[in-house]
Amino acid sequence: MKTDIRNIDDIKIFVDEFYHKIQLDDLLGPIFNNTITDWPTHLDKMYKFWNAALFGVPGFKGNPFARHAPLPINKVHFEQWIKLFHETINKNFEGDIANDCKYRAELMASMFQSRLELMKGNPNKVIV
Repeated sequence: MKTDIRNIDDIKIFVDEFYHKIQLDDLLGPIFNNTITDWPTHLDKMYKFWNAALFGVPGFKGNPFARHAPLPINKVHFEQWIKLFHETINKNFEGDIANDCKYRAELMASMFQSRLELMKGNPNKVIV
């Protein structure tokens, strides 16, 4: 029986599995694998991000949008990212926090996608 996401150990389960899927994905893998040179550090940052997002635990520092803005990504990439994220959460967890996690991922993808569209073709836009 699946449980809800309860703590950092559960976060590590879904982050590790999700990014493993990303690395192997035909669409997203080349982008992530060419951008991320230190996967353990990236994964640790993602553990902290989701721990802060889901449980309010301090520790995450960074600007996720600024990191994604220069990447060659568009709506198709975000759709695939969300698909893999939902698959990972649904395979491992169920409950209110798992649903909140998927909702937050959708909001983040939507916000990133909207901001990237607004920036397109305008070199005067600030991404930070």
